[in-house]
Amino acid sequence: MFIQNGVLVIISGVKRYFTNNILGSLRFRIILLVVLAGAVPAFIMQAVILNSYETRAVDVRTAEIQNQCTILCNQLAARENLNGRADESVRSELVQMSNIYDGRVLVIDKNFQIEEDTYDVDIGKTIVSADVIHCLEGTGTSHYDKEGHYIEVTAPIYDISGENVMGVLLVSTSTDSVENNLAVLGGKATVAFVTMTLVVLVLAATFGFMMVKPFQRITRSISAVTEGYEDHYLKEYAYTETRALSEAFNKMLGRMKVLDDSRTEFVSNVSHELKTPLTSMKVLADSLLTLEEVPPELYKEFMGDLSEEIERENKIINDLLSLVKMDKTADTLNITSENINALVEKILKRIRPIAATRNVELVFESFRPVTAEVDEVKLSLAVSNLVENAVKYNKEGGWVHVTLNADHKYFYLEVADSGIGIPEESMEHIFERFYRVDKSHSREIGGTGLGLAIARSAIVMHRGAIKAYSQIGEGTTFAVRIPLTYVK
Repeated sequence: MFIQNGVLVIISGVKRYFTNNILGSLRFRIILLVVLAGAVPAFIMQAVILNSYETRAVDVRTAEIQNQCTILCNQLAARENLNGRADESVRSELVQMSNIYDGRVLVIDKNFQIEEDTYDVDIGKTIVSADVIHCLEGTGTSHYDKEGHYIEVTAPIYDISGENVMGVLLVSTSTDSVENNLAVLGGKATVAFVTMTLVVLVLAATFGFMMVKPFQRITRSISAVTEGYEDHYLKEYAYTETRALSEAFNKMLGRMKVLDDSRTEFVSNVSHELKTPLTSMKVLADSLLTLEEVPPELYKEFMGDLSEEIERENKIINDLLSLVKMDKTADTLNITSENINALVEKILKRIRPIAATRNVELVFESFRPVTAEVDEVKLSLAVSNLVENAVKYNKEGGWVHVTLNADHKYFYLEVADSGIGIPEESMEHIFERFYRVDKSHSREIGGTGLGLAIARSAIVMHRGAIKAYSQIGEGTTFAVRIPLTYVK
């Protein structure tokens, strides 16, 4: 039983290897395709040629017999009737024809009685068949029996006037010679077929190897990606398909490099942002430790600075957690039908005290009631970040206008401010994580560089879009478009 199970395991493994590595190979498929393309037509041609030869040989043999029958029928027509044996010369002609075509010749009178038989076995007997009956009516027949290997021909024997049928000349000949020639020809055709198949197989293997070579180089290049990015891109232009594959691979490799660089930069930025408050806290703590007698006013000032740095660290961590949470729960939004007007009003109510401290006017304008299917928490986070940024990066005595509108398919939220504006060269980077237009000003007001990244992630999760328009010194406008009905 153990040996039997082992054999079954080996057979199963060989079968699996053959299926996965041989049948699944492009080279094998190319070879198989070329062999089939060459062998199948050759096989069909072989069958057609052999069949044509057999048909032609039978037709020629039948025509020869019919000609000989016509000559013999003319000789037999000299007699007034077919009763009795023919003279010696006619009988010798019949025997000669029988010997030439390796067959049998019968002379049958109009009463279906056999008068002459080259085999001398059925003379005087009666023969009735459809071919004989048709022939007595004046219509000669011919029939080839492929399985019986013989040709049967009947010819009517007319009297001297050529009007009345006196009898029938029936000739049955063997087709063994045709079959022998066909067998010889078939053997030669088989040899030619096998030779041609072997030649096609060799050519197919060579062609398949050459054709698959570019794909092997592509495979090696793609495998190299797992070990690290190479400096050179893939350049396989042997075929249209390899050109398209190379271009697609190079495009993918370029995107992966960009993503890798972005990841490296992100990690570097996170490390820097988290390290900066910690460095400040350590400096403040070390300063307090080195002083023997710390005045209460200085102690209080240092502790206040420590509290601010801790708050800053906490804000960075919270923003990072918000981004991570959005990445992980992109497919698990808590979608409910919400009154967007009331949602925006609630957000602005919370931000108005902050705007008042900066003497910034915060105005909300709604053109119509809007109800949409959204995740309240994530959408609130996006709107809050946009409005807070508009307030924080504004001028003293400036304004922030928030407008809400909708059509039959989307609702549109616009946050415009009279702030410092964004340079044109920075516009394409403002939604990147930790990107700051004015780093010194951002640190001044406590920005982490994650607000717009969070807002964009939340909006995209709702199948929405966000665009920014800005001019230096004149302000910035963020336009948001979100579907009224959420589609998974």
